[in-house]
Amino acid sequence: MTPQTERVGRNDALRAARLRTGWRTIEQAAAQLTEHGQRLLDDPHFTVSPRTWRRWEGDRPGWPPEETAIVVHDALGRWPEDLGFTTPPGWIRPECHEEEHVKRRAFASVTAAALVAGPVAPQHVDPALIDYFQTQLEGHYRADMFLGPHDLIGTVSAQYQLIDKLVRSAKGETRRGLLRVGAAYAALVGWLYQDAGDMDGASFWRGVTQEIAMRSRDAHLICYSLVNQAQVRTDLGDGHAVIDLCEAAREDSHRLVPKVRIMAMQQQAHGASLTRDRTAVDQLLDEAGGLLGRVDDDLPWGNACRRTPGYLEVQRATCYGRLGLGTEAVALWGQVLDVVPETARRDRGVYLARHATAAAGAGEPDQALEIARTVADIAVETRSARMRRELVTLQRAMRPWQDAPVGRDLSEVLAPVTEGS
Repeated sequence: MTPQTERVGRNDALRAARLRTGWRTIEQAAAQLTEHGQRLLDDPHFTVSPRTWRRWEGDRPGWPPEETAIVVHDALGRWPEDLGFTTPPGWIRPECHEEEHVKRRAFASVTAAALVAGPVAPQHVDPALIDYFQTQLEGHYRADMFLGPHDLIGTVSAQYQLIDKLVRSAKGETRRGLLRVGAAYAALVGWLYQDAGDMDGASFWRGVTQEIAMRSRDAHLICYSLVNQAQVRTDLGDGHAVIDLCEAAREDSHRLVPKVRIMAMQQQAHGASLTRDRTAVDQLLDEAGGLLGRVDDDLPWGNACRRTPGYLEVQRATCYGRLGLGTEAVALWGQVLDVVPETARRDRGVYLARHATAAAGAGEPDQALEIARTVADIAVETRSARMRRELVTLQRAMRPWQDAPVGRDLSEVLAPVTEGS
């Protein structure tokens, strides 16, 4: 079998890593890994044959010997279990203990602002602080559109910590008002962790949001917190959980302002798309569309339906793409992207990535490639994990062309984004 006609099996993770490294053929990869291993191990007899590599990229890659696993990691930057190999019982990679230490430190960082122990010194809390934090919140929402998550997590979580401290001294309606704004801050921190790709951190802060919302006794915020939980479940691909949470949020919908009802319905539509129910997707989004003109509340949170151009069509296009309706999704994304401002870099990048995936699903790989060129630049700039996930979805949609020139070009275009992710 020649390099031009070789047919790769099912281990796409290893193949993608090989291409990112610049090893275009299995023969070249085997030769380069052999040379790398001989240098790394100081062993002139270390060898990986093309036949072995071909098996690795097949549907039953097995597991390499431990010294080969070390060489693979050193050459490709990932351990075999991250490259599609079947992990054997008892395998513990060398830096495992250090990784656990890092995870513990990271979790402590995530929870630090929300879990301040012990009483605090009492202080007078002026009711005007509620307006102050609400005004700051709107600025954070705008900054998130421009900057992405990493530059804001520290700022917003520190402000939540201050709100939590003030709640412990405040009384009466001032305390209730601070709880309401605190729930909105916790929700934003959760969103920032979710956009950064830290689902553990996102889930923790969504839980904090729900707790504070319950303490505030605000029915709108309680439903908002359930929709926030559903967002995490959407990213986890758990459609039934999304529907459960949104149905719970809508249970007393007559008590809710239109904005909250719209949020619950559009998120439930995402759950319906995950369960392959197009009829429910359209019904929910059509019903939500009928409420848009009635949104007139002054609540400082959850205003994406006001702030995002083509808000419900963004949701419909996303759901259609998830349902595999490539042609319909492409048409919708074309309309949406005409009205999304260039300044909304992160959101525009996510939408473009979904547009590219829809183009691939509609059988237009060249269009998908051209869109991906723009997305790659935005993804590197914003460091949005959500955008990177969308690009991984695009790579899967482009598999039918992976050995064609357009597929190889896509691998090169996305290499700065996907390497090390």
